[in-house]
Amino acid sequence: MEERIRELLEPIAAELDVDVLKVSLGGGRRSQLLRVIVDRAGGVECGDLERISRALSLQLDAEDLIAGHYRLEISSPGLDWPLITPADFRRHAGERLRAQFVEDDALEGENLGPVDGGVRIADDTGKEHDVLMDDVTKVVRAVQWKKKRAGGKK
Repeated sequence: MEERIRELLEPIAAELDVDVLKVSLGGGRRSQLLRVIVDRAGGVECGDLERISRALSLQLDAEDLIAGHYRLEISSPGLDWPLITPADFRRHAGERLRAQFVEDDALEGENLGPVDGGVRIADDTGKEHDVLMDDVTKVVRAVQWKKKRAGGKK
């Protein structure tokens, strides 16, 4: 069922230039929750989420795929959404990442893009590190809050 929903969603996502990260359908017998996560470089605007929701709702109703009542939730990933694939690293190139290593160490820095088996990150000194996915528990986007706050003061 989720694969068929993804097939309906892909042309809508392509038209809006967003990537479909996840489609999940779950819940009880009376009402189900269809959750869709989409993203693009630079983020997804609320208007795009609304357009996806309306278009997908029309498609689902026309196809009559989901029996009974369902709720549709379209959202973009949060900062803590794990980045895993080369497409994830390309989509967020230039952004700050945090790689949490298996040994409890972490590395933060600028995402220089995917490398074979992982991502290249430049730390705050400019030194480049190839971070392999086999060596980390998670890679997520990060924010330097002190810089953000300092940059916002006049």
